[in-house]
Amino acid sequence: MSTTYGMSRQTGLSFEEANERIRAVLKEQGFGVLTEIDLQGALREKLGKEVQPYVILGACNPPLADRAIAAEPSIGLLLPCNVVIRQTDKGVVVEAMDPEAAMGIVDNPEVTEVAAEARRRLAAALDALEA
Repeated sequence: MSTTYGMSRQTGLSFEEANERIRAVLKEQGFGVLTEIDLQGALREKLGKEVQPYVILGACNPPLADRAIAAEPSIGLLLPCNVVIRQTDKGVVVEAMDPEAAMGIVDNPEVTEVAAEARRRLAAALDALEA
């Protein structure tokens, strides 16, 4: 499963296992989690709506972020890289934004290189989910 703006993996892991595992494999790829949004909890609190577990992680690879900001100071508008863990009726899906799609709107060769490297690392993290 993929979109034009993201990469996706269906996993046999439980929601909790997938959440724990994606954090570990992101770390192996040089990413730290800067933000965490519990969308399920937010929708329950703000709208009284019950949805399946859904968490958005804001992942950052500091060396890549530093290179991108040095090349294009306003690139922070497109950072960090979002990673989603969500429960569906068919199991747990883990998704990552495609940095090449997001940063493709920026006409700067260095940003293009950083986006390609970030995409490679995020794809590797998704591939390692059940390894």
